[in-house]
Amino acid sequence: MDNDDKKAKELLQRLLKNELPLHRLEDAADPKTAATARRLFMEKVTGQKLSGIGSSALEFDKVHGRNAENVIGAVQIPLGVAGPIKVNGEHARGEFYVPMATTEGALVASASRGMKGITQSGGASARLIGDAIARAPLFELDSIADSVRFIEWLEKNEQGIRQAADSATKYGRLKKIHPFVLGNNVWLRFSFDTGDAMGMNSATIASETASEYIEKNFKAARLVAVSGNMCSDKKESYVNELLGRGKSVVADALIPENVLKDVFKTTADRANNTNLKKNILGSSRAGSSKHNAHFANIVAAIFLATGQDAAQVVESSSGYTWTEVRGKGLYISVTMPSLEIGTVGGGTHLATQSEALSILGVQGVGKTPGINSKKFAEIIAASVLAGELNLLCALSARELGKAHTDLGRNKKKG
Repeated sequence: MDNDDKKAKELLQRLLKNELPLHRLEDAADPKTAATARRLFMEKVTGQKLSGIGSSALEFDKVHGRNAENVIGAVQIPLGVAGPIKVNGEHARGEFYVPMATTEGALVASASRGMKGITQSGGASARLIGDAIARAPLFELDSIADSVRFIEWLEKNEQGIRQAADSATKYGRLKKIHPFVLGNNVWLRFSFDTGDAMGMNSATIASETASEYIEKNFKAARLVAVSGNMCSDKKESYVNELLGRGKSVVADALIPENVLKDVFKTTADRANNTNLKKNILGSSRAGSSKHNAHFANIVAAIFLATGQDAAQVVESSSGYTWTEVRGKGLYISVTMPSLEIGTVGGGTHLATQSEALSILGVQGVGKTPGINSKKFAEIIAASVLAGELNLLCALSARELGKAHTDLGRNKKKG
């Protein structure tokens, strides 16, 4: 028994005797040993062997205090690569293999077929049309008269607010302030440039500092919460779709008749009809603001692979798929107003996630601040475009069920 195992078993006995709480193990041992002791404790109290959870490539000292608490190991998700896909972006140019972590059979194959069709058609164009992460402090005042006076004061003192916000973060810069009034309540939706980081923590810290400046200099305003849900973080919202949050990005491609026939076994008319009646009409009838086929599938798989905040798949997968018949070809575009990503921060520093980002050539901080995250956004948008193209074509050719039977149900091939 090595010293680490001996220490872990000593900690286990202290846990079983209630001498030490789970969350204090790192005070008594290094993070790896603490995680081992916690896992052994969970095996004792549940009666279940957790050897799979204990088999991990994580460097626990890099996780502790940064990514998770009460760590017992890791959950492993199969990682595939889709592609290559040719991207003709402003920041992403060339062919890319896209890492996707998923347990859904047929997803990587589906994305790959869409990427094949787009690449054979000359590639996907991709452009950012907005780039700012938002945080929206909520202030209460005594009356609507005070609310109006508050808005007037904000317009005259924006420079001071901006300086206060920018002083609190190394890379974040306040770009815009959008006020929203409801009676005596005023939300200030701050939008920040945060470079290659997704930037939610920087935006929060900067918003807190700016709010302190506001309370000090406009006594009638009282901060209720630094996040008042007009941000809007990890929730579906129209404000994000209208004003954008994170990267607002668009991608499109023109798929000629021969590619539709040879790769997708369908026609432009059939694929376009499926999009209009499924994504547009069907979503509207269902009361959904997500007018797309499955943005979330592609976004979630790339997020899990590259260390993004998984909960932000909610707003990052909102958006619109548009198609038109052009001659006998199909024009297709995707618009993603609220893609919240980063190439630094969060889980991007972990070994496997960092390697996945390196496959795309976007790991870490770019030569110019923000360049890697912009490139990443264009690659994601192009990948989402491929997913939408393939699914619409598969549905119009009645191939969806067959694909899942062949690839997602462990069917043995004879």
